[in-house]
Order: sequence, then structure tokens, then C-alpha cells
Amino acid sequence: MSITETTSSTAARTAVTSVPIVSELAERWSPRSFDAAATVSDQQLDALLEAARWAPSANNSQPARFVVARRGTHHFDTIVDALVGFNAGWAVNASALIVAIAETSSVEGDLRPTAEYDLGQAVAHLSVQAQAEGLHTHQMAGVEFERIVAAFDLAENLKPMTVTAVGVVDSADKLADALAERETAPRTRLPLGELVVARS
Repeated sequence: MSITETTSSTAARTAVTSVPIVSELAERWSPRSFDAAATVSDQQLDALLEAARWAPSANNSQPARFVVARRGTHHFDTIVDALVGFNAGWAVNASALIVAIAETSSVEGDLRPTAEYDLGQAVAHLSVQAQAEGLHTHQMAGVEFERIVAAFDLAENLKPMTVTAVGVVDSADKLADALAERETAPRTRLPLGELVVARS
């Protein structure tokens, strides 16, 4: 499936927003059906990681760290093996899996209390850049993170938080029925008024 075909087939997934927002945000969603034949280039992966590198962080501490693994590699299989439940069944078709890790303290031992928040911003930047590259992402927290820590020999101050699947979206009918229903269900969000506690 080409990126052009993918774009046209997923146009109906574009968010219906209360006010206009940039297309990369409106068109971003989290599929589970990925094209098992599609690949991600070095240039595309570098662009995703560069976007994450330029995300804001407290005191410019830059606590985001990543493990990047392409499908067909030992590292990829290791990450798939750590996924919980049905995640492994669909994530195995992604072109790449990216473990997002928060560096919770400096080398000197100074705590970084906003590290997880800052990592979240970095992954958000990564996901928007992926959209601009014609790719889709799906972030997962259903992971046996202790297996990730052991497999990649992560230091005590490195806390894996999520795994992001990256690839080219494929037809929902390639998923099991229950997942296919979720894949094509209407996209919803809380009304804007419910998110804002106070405004002046």
C-alpha cells in the first residue's frame, strides 16, 4: 500500500475540531493495523528523533532517551516479547518500535521531577513529525517494562514509559474483529469546555 493510498483511505479519520488546527494534529490517530511490508528509512527515523530532540524540557535538561528497533531485528523481537496482551499481535507488523525512556536523575544524582512530563512532550513531537512524514504512530503502556530494563541493561535512572509503534497504516479488515471495530469507530474527545478549569 502506498502512502498516497494510505492517506486517501484514512481521510475519514481526520478529527472534526471545534476550531481549525494544523493538519498534522487533526489527521493524527493511533491505528493498530500496520502494513507488514512497509519500511521506515533512516532519514525518516532521524527526522522523528530530531523532532523529539527539539521538544521543550525543564531547564533544558533533555531527559528523553530512546531505544529504536526496526522490524526484522533482534531488538524489535525483544520489544515485541515484552508487550502485554493483544499488543504484540498487531505491533509486530509495525515498521519500527521506539521505547521512550525518562532519565529521572542526572549522572550526578540530581533528581529530574519533570522528566516524565518532558519525555511526553518529546514523544508528542515525534508523533507529529511522523504524521508529516506520511507515517502513523501508536503509543502503548501495556508493556512488561522490567523485561525492557533487563534486555537493554538500563541504568537505575532510566525509566521506560511507553513503546511507540511506527509505520504505514493498513486496512482495518486485517485485524481481528474486535480490534477492527475499534479501528473504525468514530473518534471522540471531551468538549473543549470540559477541559478548561478556568479562563479569563
